[in-house]
Amino acid sequence: MQALRRPVPALTAAAVYDVTRLVTRALNRTPNGIDRVDFALARHFLEGPDNANVALACAALGPRLAHAADAFGTLVDIETFWNELVDPGADPVFEALIRAFDAPPSTGGAARVKRSGLDVVGENWRAMRRWAFRLGRATRQAPQGAVYVNASQFPLDKDWHIRWLRGRPDVKSVFFVHDLLPLDAPEFFRPAEQGKHLRAMRNIVSLAAGVIVGSEAVARRVRAFAAEQGRADLPLCLAGLPVAPVFLNGPPADPRLAGRAYFVCCGTIEPRKNHMTLLGVWRDLAERLGPASPKLVLVGKRGWHNENVLDLLERCAALRPHVIEASGLSTPALRSLLAGATAALAPSFGEGFGLPVAEAAACGAPVIASDIETFREIADDSLDYVDPLDGLGWRDAILAYCEPGSCRRAEAMVRLAEFPRREVAGFLRTVDDFIAGL
Repeated sequence: MQALRRPVPALTAAAVYDVTRLVTRALNRTPNGIDRVDFALARHFLEGPDNANVALACAALGPRLAHAADAFGTLVDIETFWNELVDPGADPVFEALIRAFDAPPSTGGAARVKRSGLDVVGENWRAMRRWAFRLGRATRQAPQGAVYVNASQFPLDKDWHIRWLRGRPDVKSVFFVHDLLPLDAPEFFRPAEQGKHLRAMRNIVSLAAGVIVGSEAVARRVRAFAAEQGRADLPLCLAGLPVAPVFLNGPPADPRLAGRAYFVCCGTIEPRKNHMTLLGVWRDLAERLGPASPKLVLVGKRGWHNENVLDLLERCAALRPHVIEASGLSTPALRSLLAGATAALAPSFGEGFGLPVAEAAACGAPVIASDIETFREIADDSLDYVDPLDGLGWRDAILAYCEPGSCRRAEAMVRLAEFPRREVAGFLRTVDDFIAGL
């Protein structure tokens, strides 16, 4: 599905880009998929001298406008805080991870390496000082005929955040909808998320001049929801998500991990990501292979409703020598880790797009992934698919990849060359063209 049927002019209207979510990301040591999309679009709309666009952020007085240069300066600070540009060798989390490969088993559970929490305090204070207490300018001063862009779905459940848009019919609103999973699978989320997401989607559908999505699967769901709300004619644009350039051109595999069998699973530790299946597999591998078991590296912060996973990580003696939990890993270090992996693992029950899969593929890591609609759409036959409920299938795939001269892995590497490559420039061009054509 593509909303454009003819050439359209370049975007000429001023943009009001909502950075409310981004300026809170100093609370997180590393970006997630939504952060990466939000950041790429914020940079696109706010970077550069003499920029006529403006930023919008929620402050103590409600949504306020700010100069593009001020907002972009904060984005640079957050990018620096995330260690997006650091050399892997200068990343203490990565160095601790390398050491954990050879460290004797801990007395507790699986090895855990993470970024110090002390640096978050200073960055949080700087973000609050810049944004929470700033006066800024009233939203009524938004440029005439502007386009309001929100790429995070945050905090669109709050009527006070978007009330100004209802009084400015000259401003066109464009939203990026990442997924509707809190509505379709609420059991995977905190209890409040279903109601918040429903309110946000109702506000999006009622206000939007157009909606951008990353996958056809999400487009179908948005189309159905919009029809239920009386907006069957809502313009939609499919813009497949690109990977950050560092995953394409970043540092190579670390030679200290050469020849080691290890698998990487990247994502917040929460029920939808299905870490339980992997930990069950690794407990079985530990019993079968003992010290010869491959390593499992779980990259991501601890999320919600994950007590059973944490119990295994912290108390299961069988997993202790073979599983490493890493949070706060810089993106260049993640790229290096993936580049040398036996495979990346993505056992998720559901995704709006699945950016970590695309990132792993860009690093040259074969991917064993859940056989779900979204992965089939974004990757076609370039992944090695296993049903997310098929624990034995996951175990057999991982064992096959560990065999000397693994045929299954070699075949996966051949298929990986067919993974669709989506670049930032093309993504931004699609977004600009869609907005210009509204």
